[in-house]
Amino acid sequence: MRKPYKRILVVDFETRWSSKDYTLSKLTTEEYIRDPRFKAFGACFRYLDEDTTEWVTHENLPDYIAQIDWRSTAVLAHNAQFDVSILDWIYGASPCFIFDSLSMARALRGVEVGNSLAKLAADFGLPEKGRAVHSTDGLSEISEEVEAELAAYCAHDVFLCIEVFKRLVKGYPAKELMLIDMTLKMFTHPVLELDPNMLSDAILEEKEEREELLARLEIDDAALASNPKFAALLESLGCEVPTKISKTTGKKTLALAKNDAHFQALLNGERKDVALLCQARLRVKSTLERTRAQRFYDISQRGKLPVPLNYYGAHTGRWSASRGSGINMQNMKRGSFLRKSILAPDGYMLIVSDLSQIEPRVLGWLAGYDALLDVFRAGGDAYATFGAQMFNIPGMTKETHPVERQSAKSALLGAGYNLGWASFAAQLLTGFLGAPPLRYTREDARQLGVTSEKVRNFVDWPANLEKMRAIPHTCTEQELLVHCLVAKEIIDKYRAAAQPVVDFWAMCQELIPRSLKDGVKYTHKCVTFKQGEIVLPSGLSLRYPELKGKADDKGRVQWSYGEDEKKLYGGKLTENIVQAVARCIMTDGMLRIQERYPCVLTVHDEVAVLVPETHVSDAMPWVLEQMITTPDYMLGIPLNADIDVAKRYGDAK
Repeated sequence: MRKPYKRILVVDFETRWSSKDYTLSKLTTEEYIRDPRFKAFGACFRYLDEDTTEWVTHENLPDYIAQIDWRSTAVLAHNAQFDVSILDWIYGASPCFIFDSLSMARALRGVEVGNSLAKLAADFGLPEKGRAVHSTDGLSEISEEVEAELAAYCAHDVFLCIEVFKRLVKGYPAKELMLIDMTLKMFTHPVLELDPNMLSDAILEEKEEREELLARLEIDDAALASNPKFAALLESLGCEVPTKISKTTGKKTLALAKNDAHFQALLNGERKDVALLCQARLRVKSTLERTRAQRFYDISQRGKLPVPLNYYGAHTGRWSASRGSGINMQNMKRGSFLRKSILAPDGYMLIVSDLSQIEPRVLGWLAGYDALLDVFRAGGDAYATFGAQMFNIPGMTKETHPVERQSAKSALLGAGYNLGWASFAAQLLTGFLGAPPLRYTREDARQLGVTSEKVRNFVDWPANLEKMRAIPHTCTEQELLVHCLVAKEIIDKYRAAAQPVVDFWAMCQELIPRSLKDGVKYTHKCVTFKQGEIVLPSGLSLRYPELKGKADDKGRVQWSYGEDEKKLYGGKLTENIVQAVARCIMTDGMLRIQERYPCVLTVHDEVAVLVPETHVSDAMPWVLEQMITTPDYMLGIPLNADIDVAKRYGDAK
C-alpha cells in the first residue's frame, strides 16, 4: 500500500456525558457528538513512533489540533468512528488516513467473540483496562483532581490501543486497511445530503394512512399492540390463532411477531379481513420505517448524512449496519422514499453500480458449472434461463414472466446452497428474497410435469407429509400439497441439472472434518481450507471457532461451531464461501474506483460513487469497467454490472 501519510497519531477523547439522558447508550454517535451539550474534557495524543503521551485539556484542544498537518497525518483509535468524528465535526480536522483496531479485530477474530478494548487486552495478556471514570457523570466542568484521573485513564487506553494494534497489524492485508479507511470516512467526513421536505411529507403521510386504517377498523392501538387482545380479535373473526413452541421455555406461545411465519401467512393469506387486521397490527407495532424517517429528518436538521456501516460486520466479511446508529442502510427498499431522500451535493451526481447476479456467477465458477457460466458468457439472464427450463416456457424474460422468473431466482439462489424443498416451499409462501408471497397451482404442476406417480410417491412417504404439514399456511391441505409437490420438483430439477454444484457441496461437507478440524490443508481454486478457517483471496479468512461434530441416531455427524452451536454443513459452507468471495470481487472494484472518485455508500453488491456533474459522461463507462474487471484469482468468471446516474440515490435504477 502506498502510504498517504507520514506519521500515525493515536487519539482518544474523553467527553462529557450523563447517565440520565446524554450518553452513547441512549443516543447514536451522530446524535451524541452533534448535540449542543457535547464537550471534550480533553484528549490524549501519541505518535506511534514516539513513547510520550500528551494530555491536552479542553481549552487547548482547538490550538493543538489546528497545528497538526492532517494532510500527512493518519489517526489510530479503537472505535475510530467516534474519535475521528469528533476531530472532523467539532474541530474541522480530517486525517488523511484512518486506522481502527476495533475494525481489524472484527475481521481477524470474528464478529461475535467480543472485541472491546478491555476484552482484547485480556485476550492478548496486556495490563487490565482502566475503570471508567464515573465521577464525571453529568458534569460540564471537572476539578483538577478528576482531570488528572481522567488523563491517566485516557493515557492507559492509548497505550492499550497501540499494543493491540501492533498485534493485529502484522500481516494485515493492505487492501483491507484501505477498506477500513474508506468505510470510516463515509461516516466521519460525510458528503451526502438529505431532503428534509420529502422526509417531513413522508412522515405526515404515514401518520395519516395509519390513522385512516385504524378508524376504518374501529380499533384502537392497545387492542392491536397487545398479544392477548389481538388473539381475541382473530378469534372473533373465526380465525385460528397461530402458535409456536418457545425456544427458551419449550412451551406453546402465540406466534404473532411480524417475523413469525404463521403471522406472515395470515398477513398474506386470502382472507382480506384477517390480512387487513394484521396490516393494522404492523402499523402499530412496526415502527421501523416511521422511526427511520424521523431519524433521517432529525439528521437533516443537524448536517450531512454520516453513513453508518460496520466494516466486516458479517461473518462473510460483508458490511453491516453500524450498531447503535438507528439506521440500517442495508435494508432500505429500492425506490423507497428513504433512498430518494439521499442527495448528492450541489455540482455532483451519484453513479450507482450493482454487480449483476454475482452469487450464481461465483458459485458457478467455484463449482465448475460450465452450463451456468455459458449463460452468463452469452450475456443471458440465468434466472430466466432456469425458469424457462423449469416451466417449459421458451424465451422467458423478466418482463414476460415476472412471477416464474422470480420463482426461478429464489430456487437458483436457495437451491444453490442445498436448500430443501420444504424450506423452499415455506419461504415462497411468506415471500422469499424480498419477493411477494407465491403459491404454486395445479397449472404450475402441469407445466413442470408432476405426474400421478410422483404424487403417490410423495404421499406414500410419511416424512414428506410431516414436513408439509409443519409449513405455516392459510390454504387448504390439497392446495398445500400441490404447492409442495411443485417446490420439490423444482429443487429436484435444479439438483439434476446442477451436478457440479451438488459435488461442490459434497466436497465442502467432506472438508469440514478433514481441513477445518483435523488440520489437513487443501486449496480449491481461489480459497484454501486449513485448520479452523478458510483463507480468502483478500488474505483474510472465514473462521469457525469451537467446531465440533455430534453423531445423530443414524450415525451421521452433524457439525456446529460457536458458543450458540450454529449448524455447519456442505451447503452452508458453500453459501459462506460464495458470499465471501463475492465480497472480495466487490471490494476490489471499489478500491479501483476510489483511486479516482470517492465511494460514498454501499448496500450489498451496490456502490454509489460521487462524481462531478461535468465528469459523468466519462466516469460512467470507467466506473463500470472497474466493477467488472476480472480478478487475477478468478480468471474466466464472466462478470457484469448494472449502472445508472441520478441526483437522488433512490432514483438510480
